[in-house]
Amino acid sequence: MSVPLTAAPARSGGNAFIRAVHAISTLCGWIAAGFTVAALLVTCHMIFVRAVLKQSTIWQTEAVIYLMIAATTIGLPYVQRLRGHVNVDLLPHALPIGARRVLALVTLAATIAVTAVIAWYSYDVWHQAFQRNWKSSTVWAPPLWIPYLALPLGFVLFLLQLLADLIGLITGAEPPFGIKDT
Repeated sequence: MSVPLTAAPARSGGNAFIRAVHAISTLCGWIAAGFTVAALLVTCHMIFVRAVLKQSTIWQTEAVIYLMIAATTIGLPYVQRLRGHVNVDLLPHALPIGARRVLALVTLAATIAVTAVIAWYSYDVWHQAFQRNWKSSTVWAPPLWIPYLALPLGFVLFLLQLLADLIGLITGAEPPFGIKDT
């Protein structure tokens, strides 16, 4: 019996909440792609300034780091929607549909719990940076609450996509692990 190596993107099953979350997750993918392109352009600018103009750079390295962190965290829900996160699906493929459903519920619940904790603590760090007006210790010295905002925002949006996946699993709009029972 042949099974697909990758699961299809999550489906909404006509659920308005799931459709809305999928739209938000897709927007997050576009924003993350934009941040990645911006980081590429800033890197090119940095190379030009250093190699051609023979000048030092002040803000470019730090900006690229912040853009890539933002691209990674803001892109989390989009990757989840496309089922692009690394997974090992040997066990789900070997299980009967009932056990596969239970495993999917347990896995999603654990992922939601861990993601909620990360979202909470990243919000706390962002809030401290905002309240205390933390700045980077570099010459550029941007306020750190701006790049730190990507962390709670990205993880809350990821949490939203995980909740949509859980609702899709519970309502039957989505098969466990995206694997259709054949």
